Amino acid sequence: MNELLKKYYGYDSFRPRQAEVIEHVMSGKHAMVVMPTGRGKSLCFQIPALAAQPGDGNLTLVLSPLVALMQDQVDALQARDIDAALINSSLDRSTRLERQQEIAEGKYRLLYVTPERFRKEEFLETIGRRNISLLAIDEAHCVSQWGHDFRPDYSRIAEIREILGNPTTIALTATATAECRADIYDQMGIARDDIRLFHEGIDRPNLSMEVESVVDEDEKFEHLIQSLEDPKIWGQRGDQPGGTIVYFSLIKTLERFADKLRCRGTDHVCYHGDLSRGQRRSMQNAFMSGDVDTVLATPAFGMGVDKEDIRLIVHAETPGSIESYYQEIGRAGRDGEPSRCLWLYDQADLMTQMQFIEWSNPDAGFYDRLMHALTQHADRCDAFGLDWLNQQLQRVSPHDHRLETAIAMLDRHGVIAGPRPPECFEVISELPQDLFGEQALTEKLRRDQQRLYAMVEFAKTPEGDRQAFLNEYFLGGE
Repeated sequence: MNELLKKYYGYDSFRPRQAEVIEHVMSGKHAMVVMPTGRGKSLCFQIPALAAQPGDGNLTLVLSPLVALMQDQVDALQARDIDAALINSSLDRSTRLERQQEIAEGKYRLLYVTPERFRKEEFLETIGRRNISLLAIDEAHCVSQWGHDFRPDYSRIAEIREILGNPTTIALTATATAECRADIYDQMGIARDDIRLFHEGIDRPNLSMEVESVVDEDEKFEHLIQSLEDPKIWGQRGDQPGGTIVYFSLIKTLERFADKLRCRGTDHVCYHGDLSRGQRRSMQNAFMSGDVDTVLATPAFGMGVDKEDIRLIVHAETPGSIESYYQEIGRAGRDGEPSRCLWLYDQADLMTQMQFIEWSNPDAGFYDRLMHALTQHADRCDAFGLDWLNQQLQRVSPHDHRLETAIAMLDRHGVIAGPRPPECFEVISELPQDLFGEQALTEKLRRDQQRLYAMVEFAKTPEGDRQAFLNEYFLGGE
């Protein structure tokens, strides 16, 4: 283990608990790893992958939620001369087929894929020709419906593990409450007694967690400018290096702040979902390389971004949950140096998050209307697509994602034939009332509302007590 660590990563010793996790996994035992961002979770499956004998067809398979996240990790591994690859939607067909052929022939020790890849028969055939010695589930909170970033295809983990022959499994995340972890075990199909929890706590003593109450957008911008020019962070002459991420919930707010910064001549880039994949990649590269020190971003930015000297994280709008907040501030200060985390708290932002919660929680009536449209108007759905269906079911809004949410959930539970047209219009089973009945959906809505309420409680907590608040939130129930 230590030889591999030195050879490929240049370190002389492991961080606390890393070696223990690696030894546990290499002995063929399952692990759940909860470790703060920047503490080296990835080594816990990368070292076992390097230690496996490639001649036996051994392959470590990594399930990862984002295409951009996978690309960054594979690029970093290849730069260390580690035999790693990915298969995802960013590859053209010829490249994908060539990559799958290489995998079938025994090449690569690490392969990164999204869970959705297991829907493809050609991929199943390819992966069936390898011995999956270890399955790593990155960002494992995506598995749980109680996680803050639930992905329906991640809920197929038990099925995926069975397809792979139930290999040794390691699940990794920085944010998972006791309730979320219990759901992850259940979704993976692993009994609680058969998986060991390695919890490194959530304490990041080099991060200051500050909350400033503001009354409007102008006051937010004043605080942002003060933090971008703060001599305590950047030095008296502004010559101290380091990066800044400013997080927004709404793209329109982000763009207004970007315009104001341009008027001031403040250099920055923007990262959000309305940009093309190439534009987002270019913005991220500019920030990572240090060409630009400030990025204005929506929450999608930052997963897997390994930039050690981020000195400032600003939440210009209220995050939707403690989990989201903690994950985002965790991108600061990975080098162990002091970093500032500033939340500009405007109570008006709560209305935005409440609207998001409503849109991500279709009620029983919405599901009934959707099922009626799919069964009684299948010909129109096929002819006019999701836009027509959307107009039949909900008021028009650019942020109302109830149909997207509902389609994903119906697909997850096998009610429809697939997540996209035309498969999503084909109903193959009835709606399970224990999952889509009023009681179950109301409970899910209540949990999401509780997460937002926890943010309000966190804002009221004195600065010196905020770490204790987070400890109780994430570690309570052990």
